[in-house]
Amino acid sequence: MQKNKSGNEMNNSNKGKKVKKIEQLTPSQIVEELNKYIIGQDNAKKSVAIALRNRWRRQQVTGPLKDEIMPNNIILIGPTGVGKTEIARRISKLANAPFVKVEASKFTEVGYVGRDVESMIRELTDLAVNMVKQEKTKEVEIKARENTIERLLDILIPPLRKKNNLPSRPAEGTASISTTTTADILQDEIDSEEANRQTREKFRKMLIDGELDSRVIEIDLTTSNIPMMQVLGPIGLEEMGLNIQDLFGSIMPKKTKKRKMTIKEAKTILEQEEIQKLIDMESVVKEAIERVQNSGIVFIDEIDKIASTHKSTSGPDVSREGVQRDLLPIVEGSTVMTKYGPVKTDHILFMASGAFHSSKPSDLIPELQGRFPIRVELNSLTEEDFFQILTKPENALIKQYKALLETEGVQIEFEDESLRAIARIATEVNDQVENIGARRLHTILTSLLEDILFEIPDKRKSKKIIIDAKLVEEKLSKIVMNRDLSRYIL
Repeated sequence: MQKNKSGNEMNNSNKGKKVKKIEQLTPSQIVEELNKYIIGQDNAKKSVAIALRNRWRRQQVTGPLKDEIMPNNIILIGPTGVGKTEIARRISKLANAPFVKVEASKFTEVGYVGRDVESMIRELTDLAVNMVKQEKTKEVEIKARENTIERLLDILIPPLRKKNNLPSRPAEGTASISTTTTADILQDEIDSEEANRQTREKFRKMLIDGELDSRVIEIDLTTSNIPMMQVLGPIGLEEMGLNIQDLFGSIMPKKTKKRKMTIKEAKTILEQEEIQKLIDMESVVKEAIERVQNSGIVFIDEIDKIASTHKSTSGPDVSREGVQRDLLPIVEGSTVMTKYGPVKTDHILFMASGAFHSSKPSDLIPELQGRFPIRVELNSLTEEDFFQILTKPENALIKQYKALLETEGVQIEFEDESLRAIARIATEVNDQVENIGARRLHTILTSLLEDILFEIPDKRKSKKIIIDAKLVEEKLSKIVMNRDLSRYIL
């Protein structure tokens, strides 16, 4: 017991350290972390860093005022490919928070209504439950692995059953022909148990070392006997917030089915079963809902697509305004019914983004505008920004291609002049064709390296490839000069 207690205290202390490391970053530290992946956009980084820190500050407030402090919802305004989504995604990872990205346009289309807006909260809750479940799985996986080995041992070498019924005394008038004594029987049981124990220990080591992985065994697997159901109409069980497993799980009996498989496969399946037994799903759901309500982040992309460009009483703008009015109570704070129970959205951080080419934030209905008090405009990327994006971020495209080709035993090197040329071409194409931001670098690098990526597996002659400015010009100059061709290729 003492060992378990100290182990729990250690887990709690580690959990506390994790919270201190992730949750309590200062705004400047948050910006520093974002700089590892996102080039420029300092104003946007500063705003989201303050919003994230304010969430932690709110949780330190005591008393009734804590519930009155509203999150700093943000609208990020800027062309595509400048880092809007990446900022939100990296923020969620820094905060270790449930994060879901939705497209505002999928909630409605001209001629029919799209998905229910509450579905994004249900998706966020599902994601939070999975997050917490994964964390709990790591805590119990050692115990689950031990239980799995025990179950496999019971199949390979079943434990002995004790003989409780000793020989009875012979009836009067009959002669006893047995010379076995009680002491002899007990001694035989002790010897058998010791032999069984030694055999089990020997097989335990073999199972742990994987020496028996290829052996085929027969195991009993539990299967749920839940009937297939189909709900006709536009609303499914998920949209109604119902969990079919909970509805029928306690009513329908569970069945077992025998299956033959290798011990390696059985280990994986039985370990998952043991994990399910060890995890308390009620506590998982409770923690997940609390995490959603206090640290969840919803990123609504393309919110400009539901902005009304002109006032009218009919047509597609009415549908767009309807979606805005459906979004309003969710952003404002309401209770959404999910299959795990009610979830309050009052303190979920909502981040929205849009290019706002044909509309502007003021075209949103006033009530929704008021729920996004912070507006940040992101700048278009320059040639220098493209050069930095290619080299500096920890997940830079150049580093990705280097890692891909290293799997083929080939080293690829980009000279600085070649990277400058790629950045210049990306800027030119964005200016001439359509500005898709940093995504242009993907298309340009794919066109540049297409032949190399295709031929390397067959040739395998050159172990090192140098990409210089001359090669870049040869590969891309014709495409860039031909504007019609660049529309299709770049």
